[in-house]
Amino acid sequence: MSLQVYGIPNCGTCKKALTWLQNNNIDYEFINTKENPPTADQIQRWVKSLGAAPMRNTSGQSYRALSEDRKTWTDEQWIEAFAKDAMLLKRPLFVKDGTAMLVGFKDEVVAKETLGI
Repeated sequence: MSLQVYGIPNCGTCKKALTWLQNNNIDYEFINTKENPPTADQIQRWVKSLGAAPMRNTSGQSYRALSEDRKTWTDEQWIEAFAKDAMLLKRPLFVKDGTAMLVGFKDEVVAKETLGI
């Protein structure tokens, strides 16, 4: 199993998720989206798996800075926005064997079931 976790190091939710993975001896690769932003192709595959709505970081400054017409954007418009500013992506984003499986980290049981670990 190949598990990548996309996020930023100073994100509290990312820290919680990474601690949980480490405490459960789950191998993963952490990808800092500030230093290594995902490509539009990657994001397009993730949106295909999860949809654009759950991937939106609606609590971040980047999201609040967008115009009000964001409420009517298509998935394609969101893919373009995510590719331009990775801070619009909700964190952490879990990708297992190339497929986006989960975004965010609130419930360890849900994470375990969703990721199949």
